[in-house]
Amino acid sequence: MRIAYRKLSADVERRITSDRMTGWVNPWCADEAAALRRDQTRDAATLMRPAFVRDAEKILHSPYYNRLSDKTQVFSLHSNDDLTRRALHVQMVSRVARSIGAVLGLNIDLIEAIAIGHDIGHTPFGHSGEHCLSKLFFEHTGRHFDHNVHSVRVLDGIFRHNLTLQTLSGILSHNGEFEQQEYRPVPLGSFEDFDELIEKCYKHELSLQSLVPATLEGCIVRISDMIAYVGKDRQDAERAAGRDAIPDYSYSEIGSNNAEIINNLTVDLIENSYGKDHLLLSQESFEALRSIKLENYRLIYSNMQINQFDKDLLQLMFERLYRRLRSDLLAGDERSYIFRHHVRFVDNRRRRYRDARVYREEQPDQIVIDYLASMTDDYFVDLHALLFADEEAIKYVPYFKG
Repeated sequence: MRIAYRKLSADVERRITSDRMTGWVNPWCADEAAALRRDQTRDAATLMRPAFVRDAEKILHSPYYNRLSDKTQVFSLHSNDDLTRRALHVQMVSRVARSIGAVLGLNIDLIEAIAIGHDIGHTPFGHSGEHCLSKLFFEHTGRHFDHNVHSVRVLDGIFRHNLTLQTLSGILSHNGEFEQQEYRPVPLGSFEDFDELIEKCYKHELSLQSLVPATLEGCIVRISDMIAYVGKDRQDAERAAGRDAIPDYSYSEIGSNNAEIINNLTVDLIENSYGKDHLLLSQESFEALRSIKLENYRLIYSNMQINQFDKDLLQLMFERLYRRLRSDLLAGDERSYIFRHHVRFVDNRRRRYRDARVYREEQPDQIVIDYLASMTDDYFVDLHALLFADEEAIKYVPYFKG
């Protein structure tokens, strides 16, 4: 059965319209006045720049945000300008989440800040690159790498942007890989509690699965991450490999193409969540979302014919660069690109914002991880070609295949 675009029920539409006319304020909306920063003596909210607007602007102007335009979403090795890059993905997550949040009466500035910042710590080559880095980080330090945690490190550690706890919690807990039917926020009292969560994630890989956003706004971004990518990845697979490579699919509750999936999951979520202190999907839509995710893993993410991606070779390339850059760092070789393009860049940026910390004095393996994670796909490939010209490397599927 093909259902196309669903609409909100007449009862829910009437309730929302009535609440707007009477000036109803959602009691679970994040309060700007409660915004908490590490340094409360600066970045005070103003009429032009409320607390969470400041966060969004800080993220947009962060040094690494621009790099998302050349970081893979799913298809790493295809020269194809129509395939989604991470910069587009975060914009789509923001758009979906703000649409939901606006109807539910939540703080859309906080939603925007969380959404545009949630993947800023992602590696080159998407989750494949993330797995490579985590393997290396654990081998050298016994600690785990995850892009959720590293997004917080970029915005709160490498560069101290003094973001609010509400924004950072949403970024840490976005967990777009773990679907749930119900999302209930768990308030977070202090930065001390937040830092404990971060440390647990570094030490225990499974800690990430138990993270819960501190606000309903964070919960919206978390589910919007999935809404934004499940259908879009299918669309990209068709563009990368041809329509015949992906069989037709249809889910009775959420539709048969990307636009329908976004609309129908959004409608379902609003229908079942309006006026509540939590988010809820219907059982039918939740099962359909779970099914399409599982099918995407089978048809796309694990399909070497479509991805044309040698993960073992990518791991080897990460290992070569890791060893070389770590050696250069420990030797203090200022000619190395880890100094020329990374350490100096971070130290200069810190001085610009009166941050007295000296980056090159931090833990060496963490600095190497920071550098590798910051790279775009093309930069990674070019640096590997420069340092290991005679070694085998991954190759892009060209625009013109002959």
